[in-house]
Amino acid sequence: MTALAKIIRSLIEQGGPMPIDRYMSLCLGHPEHGYYMTRDPFGTSGDFTTAPEVSQVFGELIGVWCVSVWQAMGSPRAFALVELGPGRGTLMADVLRVASRVEALAKGVQIHLVETSPVLREAQRSRVPKATWHASVASLPALPTIIIANEFFDALPIRQFERRNGRVFERCVGLMDGQFVPGLAPSPYVMAIAGEGVFEDGSIRNAMARQLGDHLQKSTGAALIIDYGHLRSALGETLQALRSHAFADVLQQPGNVDLTSHVDFEQLARGFATGGAKIAGVLSQSEFLMRMGLEQRTTVLARTLQGEAQASLHAASTRLASPAQMGHLFKVLAVTGGGLAQPYPFGET
Repeated sequence: MTALAKIIRSLIEQGGPMPIDRYMSLCLGHPEHGYYMTRDPFGTSGDFTTAPEVSQVFGELIGVWCVSVWQAMGSPRAFALVELGPGRGTLMADVLRVASRVEALAKGVQIHLVETSPVLREAQRSRVPKATWHASVASLPALPTIIIANEFFDALPIRQFERRNGRVFERCVGLMDGQFVPGLAPSPYVMAIAGEGVFEDGSIRNAMARQLGDHLQKSTGAALIIDYGHLRSALGETLQALRSHAFADVLQQPGNVDLTSHVDFEQLARGFATGGAKIAGVLSQSEFLMRMGLEQRTTVLARTLQGEAQASLHAASTRLASPAQMGHLFKVLAVTGGGLAQPYPFGET
């Protein structure tokens, strides 16, 4: 039993079954034993690989998007470029490599990274040494702002409710013979969708979206949210655990496995809109990358490579955009604030 499992067990013994959002919060963010507090989980030697680690082209195309938004904002002399949950700093480093080619942008950019993990902050510092770090979005500066969030919202805690025979219950983690087991507690919660089954409530995600929407509306700017999930709210359980690139038991080894769930983009967009932001559009990752020039950039880079390196580049681009891999499961949401026009390539056909 992990050290965190002992802590959670004690909390359940004292206070009764623990709601899923509390369990996720402890598993991922416990200050001493939380998953993200104790390790670098990325890459082949970790538990999962995100798009920036798959190919530099991903970050470069987002860099091009950031340049176009900066220009649409009127090319402000000072602005904040923000990343939520920056991982190792790979994405931001790729973005800045592109952005540095625009002299006025490079002079005016202030880099802000929202990260709570001390381990990952160290990894980010080696790749993005001039950044300012924040523990939450509340301390972001009141400047024109561009926000990037890649695979950030999927790791924010959710609550799970289940309707059985017309009655609503909240899913919890309980104990039986000293082991964690799933349980149900009667709840007055009003599920937003009819029918029998599980509904995942993203209130914590939506609250952050509201906060970001308010910031963008007051400061002017745009946000690009890339994550895996579904476009419309629906019944269904999506909470999952990963370890060493394989699915694991959500209730086993707390603190040693990654916990995520599919992002409900309908709920999330509503959160941004409630904060005052305007929804610019949602595309599949495949559509977004193709419209931003994935094929063209891959072709240019491939000319400088040979053999296995060239084949790996093409395989990485396929992984990012293929409907059978990341292309359709991952979505890209853009929101704007302060009267900013709909950014390219949203609204394009």
